[in-house]
Amino acid sequence: MAALLASSRCCCSRPSLPPLPTRGRRSVARCALSGGEKRNSFSWKECAVSVALSVGLINGAPTLGSPAYASPLEPVLPDVSVLISGPPIKDPGALLRYALPIDNKAIREVQKPLEDITDSLKVAGVRALDSVERNIKQASRALNNGRSLILAGLAEPKRANGEELLNKLAVGLEELQRIVEDRNRDAVAPKQKELLQYVGTVEEDMVDGFPYEIPEEYSTMPLLKGRATVDMKVKIKDNPNVEDCVFRIVLDGYNAPVTAGNFIDLVERKFYDGMEIQRADGFVVQTGDPEGPAEGFIDPSTGKIRTVPLEIMVDGDKAPVYGETLEELGRYKAQTKLPFNAFGTMAMAREEFDDNSASSQIFWLLKESELTPSNANILDGRYAVFGYVTENEDYLADVKVGDVIESIQVVSGLDNLVNPSYKIVG
Repeated sequence: MAALLASSRCCCSRPSLPPLPTRGRRSVARCALSGGEKRNSFSWKECAVSVALSVGLINGAPTLGSPAYASPLEPVLPDVSVLISGPPIKDPGALLRYALPIDNKAIREVQKPLEDITDSLKVAGVRALDSVERNIKQASRALNNGRSLILAGLAEPKRANGEELLNKLAVGLEELQRIVEDRNRDAVAPKQKELLQYVGTVEEDMVDGFPYEIPEEYSTMPLLKGRATVDMKVKIKDNPNVEDCVFRIVLDGYNAPVTAGNFIDLVERKFYDGMEIQRADGFVVQTGDPEGPAEGFIDPSTGKIRTVPLEIMVDGDKAPVYGETLEELGRYKAQTKLPFNAFGTMAMAREEFDDNSASSQIFWLLKESELTPSNANILDGRYAVFGYVTENEDYLADVKVGDVIESIQVVSGLDNLVNPSYKIVG
């Protein structure tokens, strides 16, 4: 296993690494920021170097509660060529859509060309619009041909709403076609986002109940059986260019019900409100270590730290695996349903040598391809991802140690939380 450094009380120090590239800024609502730099381009040559860096140089994995040790390097990626099978999906919204537990080919055939517009827009100038037009026509054909199968896949109480959304989607595709005909490149991405929101809502309405049974040993813990959205307001200190930031985070209980349920339960207890950011090193942003000797949440009903198991959903599996990393299970080629692909991937920190030691400490990955190549890094399958920052994620790079989480509030999905302990014990 690649050498990982654990740290005392969650603020990890790391050996010096190659300088991280500056991440570009974009204008995003609800965060005040001015200025910025263009992000450096990334070549295939650098990609090859990044694999070596991720295996041999990343020594600052998010751990807690033990001193730093280095261990001999062993092969982590026995077949890198298999793991890197194509361009990774990095958009958090797309990752969440593809992670839904549905099996409806017709809606996926509508979704894919709409998602592909992102890649089409990477072509310079208005030349990109020719490719976008092909994407639109493909999505329109798929919608027309598969409409009945899409409607049949909806949960019965949601079919009327689904039909309305499909009508809006059809109108939106016509509007996007006119945008392309007018050669209005700048208007493409906002309309694409709108259409994908329709698609995502239709796909969510295809999920009829929770898709599997939670193992009995975890069934009485707080569980998020579905999805929830929270807003995290952070007070940024000592940065004249950034004021208060509100990060919107979507939590995925379909693929990490125990982990996400534990977090929502702590949010409702106001556990994180007023807590400082405790690590921000260009690799991750981390918090969740309470004041005092304990390194996690002490359950008032037991007087002990409440821990949650390592919980990993593998693409193609019906339910998560618990208590073991994919490496320990020998599943080197397995792809996680919630990968560390996106900037702002949210996961649980834990002690390096105890898979089931996570409690309240959480981290967000400041993903840079040079250090954490998608589908070939030392985090997937070892740490439990349970959500993504979907708005203002770029501003995580401006968060520093000592900045304060003013509040985390549930915006939607609280009704998906079962066994909420915050209602039982204060």
